[in-house]
Amino acid sequence: MIWQTSRFDIDLETPRVMGIVNLTPDSFSDGGRHDSTQAGLRHAEQLLRDGADMLDIGGESTRPGSPAVPADEEWRRIEGFLREAVRWNVPLSVDTYKPETMQKALDLGVDIVNDIWALQQPGAEAAVAAHPRCGVCLMHMHRDPQTMQKAPMTGDVLPEVAAFLTQRAVALRAAGVAQARIVLDYGIGFGKTVEQNFSLLARQRDLLTLGYPLLAGWSRKSSLGAVLARGGEAPEPAQRQAASVAAALLAVERGARIVRVHDVRETVDALCVLGHTQAADQSAA
Repeated sequence: MIWQTSRFDIDLETPRVMGIVNLTPDSFSDGGRHDSTQAGLRHAEQLLRDGADMLDIGGESTRPGSPAVPADEEWRRIEGFLREAVRWNVPLSVDTYKPETMQKALDLGVDIVNDIWALQQPGAEAAVAAHPRCGVCLMHMHRDPQTMQKAPMTGDVLPEVAAFLTQRAVALRAAGVAQARIVLDYGIGFGKTVEQNFSLLARQRDLLTLGYPLLAGWSRKSSLGAVLARGGEAPEPAQRQAASVAAALLAVERGARIVRVHDVRETVDALCVLGHTQAADQSAA
């Protein structure tokens, strides 16, 4: 249970927490709070103090309805941060679907490509395959960020999600990417209804049969807001902290090895309790 990345072999026997660093003015949860290099670095340092095992850096919002950002603007937002953070001796992931950005980030020494398009954009697969050790996270998304929630998936989505992730992993293996470099993400909120998102969580163990570690990204998502609605009004993303931690715990209990979160300290504390409880269960057995 090792995730091979550019500079690190990450042991996934222990669940890992990926802290989110949005260097964007318009992300759904904290857009604009960390959209300068220095603000982003301060935030990242705090996430590491809070216990993050790795950092995921994004320069383009992919919330429902978000506009696409040109590659040069995306790189402008993240370049200064990456040049500094790559010296910190901590695994770094770049959240991008653009092959130009992937190539530049990997050339700097970034460890992981986290792609909502699962390397389907022209040139993306080649950019990752050209780096013989970098890790990659392949995510399922229905349609695209501009339209995914206007016409979400219908029916039982798990077979389609599983088939898509299998197909993308097979394609990447055929391009020369080792199995140990690949992690899968079933894409909570990306073209799925509230009910479908929770169905995927409830049946998440079925995705373990695909043979790859799972990353779960429930943090502050609108599906959590929908089930928390009080008086018909959903809480704002920052008020979904407890629900996000609960979803992360449920995902780990159902086999996820990485959780991508905004609220690192709270998630780390909760996972500590879960780990000690599981250890006690094993001792009792």
